[in-house]
Amino acid sequence: VQAGVLDDRANDCEKADGRRPATYEDYRRMLDDDSLDAVLIATPDHWHALQTIWACQAGKHVYVEKVAAQRMVESRLMVGAARKYDCIVQHGTQARSSRAVQEGIRKLQEGVIGDVYMARAIAFKYRAGGKHEFGPVPPGVNWDLWQGPAEEMPFDGLALSPRWRFVKQYGNGQIGAQGVHQLDMIRWALNLGEHPTMIQAMGGHFSRPTTDESHPTELHVSYKFERPKLMVTFETRTGYANPEAGMGTTYPWINRRDLVGAVFLGSEGYMIIPDFSNYYTFLGRKHEPGPSSDTSPPGIMNDGHLENWMHAIRSGRRSDLTAEIEEGHLSSS
Repeated sequence: VQAGVLDDRANDCEKADGRRPATYEDYRRMLDDDSLDAVLIATPDHWHALQTIWACQAGKHVYVEKVAAQRMVESRLMVGAARKYDCIVQHGTQARSSRAVQEGIRKLQEGVIGDVYMARAIAFKYRAGGKHEFGPVPPGVNWDLWQGPAEEMPFDGLALSPRWRFVKQYGNGQIGAQGVHQLDMIRWALNLGEHPTMIQAMGGHFSRPTTDESHPTELHVSYKFERPKLMVTFETRTGYANPEAGMGTTYPWINRRDLVGAVFLGSEGYMIIPDFSNYYTFLGRKHEPGPSSDTSPPGIMNDGHLENWMHAIRSGRRSDLTAEIEEGHLSSS
């Protein structure tokens, strides 16, 4: 929907590969091409549901980036479309395809840290907020199509910046941008196939300039489930933050200013997954190092996730997916 961007990226592909890809302003016209088998959706969050459903209706398999959709009812409909049209739909929570994280989750489920009573997800990043940039629509921008199913608004340059995800009409804030990865790991590790029975959230704008229509820059969420003796929390901060369980210092993420990860607390010790590719355990009162995997550079975000999707397309088995859309729906919700 930005003609200049579309042309520039097509030029890049042609320079790299010698072939210029077909380009479309309207996604629906692309779906009319019967020679296409699958689509990868990496648009802003507010478009994910419609684009996934349309693709399934057109008989295309789908890889859709997180977060699955802006609203719970939308991601439920995405699951329904995948089932009705028998399409292979992968959700972009890439840690599910990380061999190291798979190993860590398996050991946790085998009891390496005993009985898990608490899991905590964190996303401390220097990115949030921004100020609206209302004005005339720039040449070459189809603003009506960019907004799509969102509430109609005057043109806002903030929406065309990387900070679109913090504007409520288009994104899901940091809990959707980053937190869904860590919350998905927690759901996976603890076999949480159900929704929480109670959610408590506190937050606000404390450390960054924000718009009137933006998500909180600091947020703490607690989740209660039917099963006893289990607490799950998520926290995001924007700005300077302390290290946590060695994450951010001993175990940095790819962007050393940021701190993201999941912490599991058990009766015999604790486990941390500080990125998408490694895990570490610490056992007993002295926190002695236990089983771990430190084989990947920090921040490796795709350990075969696209390949897993392609394999499932070829096999025709939804069960071969590591992050099938129903898991994406539950984690995003």
